[in-house]
Amino acid sequence: MSPSRGDTAQIDDVSECDARPCSSARRRSHAPPTSSYAAVLTAVGALLGALGTSSATAAAPLSTDSSEVVHWNQVAASTLGAIPGPDGGAPPAFQINMGMVQGAVYDAVNAIGRVTYRPYKLETRTGARASEDAATATAAYDVITWLLSTAPERVPFPTRAALMGTVNSAYDASLDAIPNNAFKRQGVAVGHAAAAAMRAAREGDGRFGPSAWVSNTAAGHWQPLVVNGAPALDPTPWAGNVTPFLMTSPSQFRSAPPPALGSMQWANEFNEVMALGRGTDSTRTDFQTYIARWWQSAPVFSWNEVARQLITRAGLNAEDSARLLALQNMAGADAAINCWNDKYHFDFWRPWNAIPADATHDDDNPLTQEDPTWTALITAPYPEWTSGHNCLDASHALVLRAWFGDDPVGGPFQITSTATNHGGAAVRTFDTFTQPLTELIEARIWAGLHYRSADVAGQLLGRNVASSGMAHYLQPVGSGG
Repeated sequence: MSPSRGDTAQIDDVSECDARPCSSARRRSHAPPTSSYAAVLTAVGALLGALGTSSATAAAPLSTDSSEVVHWNQVAASTLGAIPGPDGGAPPAFQINMGMVQGAVYDAVNAIGRVTYRPYKLETRTGARASEDAATATAAYDVITWLLSTAPERVPFPTRAALMGTVNSAYDASLDAIPNNAFKRQGVAVGHAAAAAMRAAREGDGRFGPSAWVSNTAAGHWQPLVVNGAPALDPTPWAGNVTPFLMTSPSQFRSAPPPALGSMQWANEFNEVMALGRGTDSTRTDFQTYIARWWQSAPVFSWNEVARQLITRAGLNAEDSARLLALQNMAGADAAINCWNDKYHFDFWRPWNAIPADATHDDDNPLTQEDPTWTALITAPYPEWTSGHNCLDASHALVLRAWFGDDPVGGPFQITSTATNHGGAAVRTFDTFTQPLTELIEARIWAGLHYRSADVAGQLLGRNVASSGMAHYLQPVGSGG
């Protein structure tokens, strides 16, 4: 049922700034507190008390189009991707942050009107005429600004205030576009509640914890490259011990181990990357070099951009768009978590560790020949096994393929590389999701970053995470998942 007149009166009192023009500072004073788990839970209770509840047989929401969901996905990506790497902007942390934003947006939109899908964290519902746009903008805004304001400054973060100002302006513009009435206030309130529930769930989740790496100089183990006299270390080594969103543990989908150093498989993969992945005098073609550099792009940017294209093309409504982006980004977050857990569990050496190895650290395989002059085209500051890019890309692509098919209706889609100096066009077109995933396996070998089986194992991990997440979370009410 729709909220009673009494319910509406309660919602009206949530904030005078939620429905009338206010200064940004005044409006922000009504956001839930960020200081502690207890404070967040208190905020959730207060907000939900203002919302009132509706039964499972309530009227369906007055569904809006996806424009605001798509807009705030773009705001989240551009903002969170601008955080310095060690402060939470490196690829695995960036993906974890996007999972929080999109999970909260889903809960906010899903809480309006009739129960269609199971909630993620927010159990209470609000009236069917609450503004989905206000709910979307508020949930996203609260989580983004929380992440911006609480990001530890492990390296200088001079753009923090400017980014906060940009997000504040985006939120003001979103609210200004919505009529000032009780339904707007209901949407704002449920958005605050969804964000607060997500923040409470992520309290003490292991972000920014200690590094899991223990140095081991034996053959087969990773050692960081030394750059300008200092080791190049992972900016977010804690990612593999973060509490997952959809998995039961950070290692639920533990990969099979790397090939044994004495095996034929190891020799074949060693020799392949040695020939194709070297920085100079490689057997790569110019096109292969371009592709290797082109894929040195953040998967979070690439696949959320693809999702926005296809959501808009397909005309999905706000509810379905929010659900898609939540599953996509929470699965991506879990793929990053499990992948980084694998990396430090196996601690397997990169090509630039193995190929130039000296006599005391070589693989003792007669089918491999070390080369002390070998360097990779591209390097990365964390262990080999498995490929992080392949973990993330496969998880995103599998969710999108489940929605749109391998060959999306309406034709090809575009991916824009965020890499610099890729030596060619930034925007490329693909007909199917299989195409970029197949190319990515080769690209990481051409870059000198990975052995073939690390790429394949990464994609398997990403698919497993996404498949499990879709089977068990955000399911239709009444399903057996």
